[in-house]
Amino acid sequence: MAVREAHVGLPGIGATERVDRWWVEPLVTGIALVVLVAYSTYAVFAGSDYRYGPYISPFYSPYFNVPISPAIVVAWIPGLFRISCYYYRKAYYRALFLSPPACAVSEPRRTYTGELRPPLSWLPMVHRWALYASIVVLAFLWADAVRAFDFDGHFGIGLGSLILLANVVLLTGFTFGCHALRSLVGGNVRCFSCAPLGQARRRMWLGVSLFNSRHQFYAWTSLFSVVIADLYVRLCAAGVITDPRLF
Repeated sequence: MAVREAHVGLPGIGATERVDRWWVEPLVTGIALVVLVAYSTYAVFAGSDYRYGPYISPFYSPYFNVPISPAIVVAWIPGLFRISCYYYRKAYYRALFLSPPACAVSEPRRTYTGELRPPLSWLPMVHRWALYASIVVLAFLWADAVRAFDFDGHFGIGLGSLILLANVVLLTGFTFGCHALRSLVGGNVRCFSCAPLGQARRRMWLGVSLFNSRHQFYAWTSLFSVVIADLYVRLCAAGVITDPRLF
């Protein structure tokens, strides 16, 4: 395939005729991504303080009894899902690689080729396979959220129970709002009533579209919720805080 190159404006970083504070969004986005990814990397490799009572850190689910940090076995799946996500690609291309930093703002390179060359051209395919694996991981996280209400065989509600439940709800919104899933259930269909299982596919497409319309919201809130859930379990396990029982 021939690679087409396009000129991206005036030379130099940030050359633009825009007069608004266009740099605020990529700056905040970049700081947030660096902080959250740095903490997530620490949590995955820490290999300690990831359980407390009925709670388990979402980085360590499903749990594998291995001599290394158990999170390493599974955390690459949701990590790959986010790295290849359509929204996240836009976010880190702009915030971290300045490609481009914002609309109508020049980037460091003189030409722009998009995602036509490997490995960037592989990302859509990688994202779809990571989606399938992430749905399996999500099922385990739902099981963990249910177990978070089981205190020694008795139903109870701790603050951690609610945090883990909120986390899996937000992760569900992010996962089932995926652009690849929306394309899978409703793509290449011009007439739902004419297609095999058309009405069922239409209902699934409408459901995914509902989450997809707020994909950016779920992308950020679920990323924060995973970090908050892990930090909460970690602080409880280390004895820094006490998990209040609400019921």
